[in-house]
Amino acid sequence: MELIATLKLIEIGDEIEVLSTDKGTAADVPEWVAKVGHEMVEVVDHGDHWSVVVRKAK
Repeated sequence: MELIATLKLIEIGDEIEVLSTDKGTAADVPEWVAKVGHEMVEVVDHGDHWSVVVRKAK
């Protein structure tokens, strides 16, 4: 939910990094991003957390 709110506040082309310890984030965020039309930059498993970077596309 914080990702959705933050995307509304930033400019097109800006990127947001989401850090999460929930392993579902690595699958759920990219699926949502594809559905709403933004752009996935990367998903990285750091062992104890995931880093997901999203670029605002519209």
